[in-house]
Amino acid sequence: MMRRLLLVPKVAVLGLIFLRELILSSVAVARDVLRPGHAYRSAIVGVPLDLRNDAQITVLANMVTLTPGTTSLFISDDHETLYVHVMDTPSPEATIASIKDGFEKKVMETFR
Repeated sequence: MMRRLLLVPKVAVLGLIFLRELILSSVAVARDVLRPGHAYRSAIVGVPLDLRNDAQITVLANMVTLTPGTTSLFISDDHETLYVHVMDTPSPEATIASIKDGFEKKVMETFR
């Protein structure tokens, strides 16, 4: 019972972090779409996962998909890689670092 009570604020913080990212990425995607002549650098990247729990991987994949400009495509059979399509990225490495240091880290902290 106590563990569930401790989970509520963690989930709320994760929700607020997601909401912030949702707003920031929505503005960035709108700006890119409305900018004439913008050359997109789309990519499909493989994000190595530290998460091992199916529910946690599902939360991460859904957060990525719900964020404008990114879509989760596939989780490898061994559950060690999440493949993500990115609409515009400075580099695949930057996108991987952003997902790992952002959403994945927060999902881990929330459901520890």
